[in-house]
Amino acid sequence: MKRFIEGQDRSQVTLLPECLDDYIGEDNPVRVVDAFVDELDLETLGFEGATAAATGRPAYHPSVLLKLYVYGYLNRIQSSRRLEREAQRNIELMWLTGRLAPDFKTIADFRHDNGIGIRNRTRPGADRRERLLDGAPPYSITGRLSSVRQLLGWGLDSGPTT
Repeated sequence: MKRFIEGQDRSQVTLLPECLDDYIGEDNPVRVVDAFVDELDLETLGFEGATAAATGRPAYHPSVLLKLYVYGYLNRIQSSRRLEREAQRNIELMWLTGRLAPDFKTIADFRHDNGIGIRNRTRPGADRRERLLDGAPPYSITGRLSSVRQLLGWGLDSGPTT
């Protein structure tokens, strides 16, 4: 990704923790969120900023902010300020965003500016996203998130169980 603020490599070894990938299990639901968002074509869905601007300060890629939004949706975190705080201290979010921690205003602006992209219809296809969601109907992203919640074994009225 050129001309975007980029996170650290997940396999980069640091003093503590040794490697974020070591702390995120293979069956962790955050990996589903990562695969789900990576398979979306954000430009055709109508997300602003999917193509980098030639000038100005680099922005966060919309996929990073969408992953943060989806994670918040699945874990009942609605506040932009709370998502900001979670991105700074939650290991799952550090892994998901590549240790990026956008401020609350960036998160709120993303929600405001990309409401159409979030609600936009996606096209059906035989891709990884369809296999992940077990043939769920191709409605809006939020409709698909309900399917992700069901896939993860979470009820629509409950969050993750520990």
